[in-house]
Amino acid sequence: MSAAPALHLSGRATIAGGPIFGPLDLDVPAGEWTCLLGPSGVGKSTVLRLLAGLGGALAFDGTATAGDGRPLTGRVALMAQQDLLMPWLDATANVCLGAVLRGDAAQRTRARALLERVGLADHVRKRPQALSGGQRQRVALARTLMEDRPVVLLDEPFSALDARARALMQDLSAEVLAGRTVLHVTHDAAEAARLGQTVLLMTCSGITAIEVPQTPAPRRFDAPETLAFQGHLLRQLMETQ
Repeated sequence: MSAAPALHLSGRATIAGGPIFGPLDLDVPAGEWTCLLGPSGVGKSTVLRLLAGLGGALAFDGTATAGDGRPLTGRVALMAQQDLLMPWLDATANVCLGAVLRGDAAQRTRARALLERVGLADHVRKRPQALSGGQRQRVALARTLMEDRPVVLLDEPFSALDARARALMQDLSAEVLAGRTVLHVTHDAAEAARLGQTVLLMTCSGITAIEVPQTPAPRRFDAPETLAFQGHLLRQLMETQ
């Protein structure tokens, strides 16, 4: 994995002439976990799509760049809200899917090692229908690690999990993605309070940086400073327009 760069996105986005966001200035520190928090409909997922080079029908008047001046192409992995596993493939083959789609050799030994790292050593040959929701997200995380990209974009990947599975996935992801530049879109103030080394609040008016506690992330979910920060973020969300 190459060095993790900072990210910068600046400009306006529209679709079919209708505004999505902008003007907007987003700065994401290098090698840290940044949570992009905000209400629905302000364009958070659109930001991820633009950084991932998946603009599609979007019209973007601006720039999406890496802080080291090198192109972002080939250096970004995206983990979506749904696990997007192929039901006819076992866990190992799902982890290898990116390489196969690119026409590269499937590194099954490395895939199994990554599945072991995320706690699925006994499930490498199981298909998605034989796995729980939390286990499926672990496969998706292993597939993200398989890409070995310095920039990882997370689009609410834990939102469908129950509270216990969500907390476990938060802790696991913070461990295995340490040192990468992570931009994590979430609606959940509690999640941002636990994970964010940097927390940015996105509203229709733009982006505001929120001062975070001095305690290291991931923070204990029941620690007083975490709960206080969660309450502060929720108040900020409630006041957005």
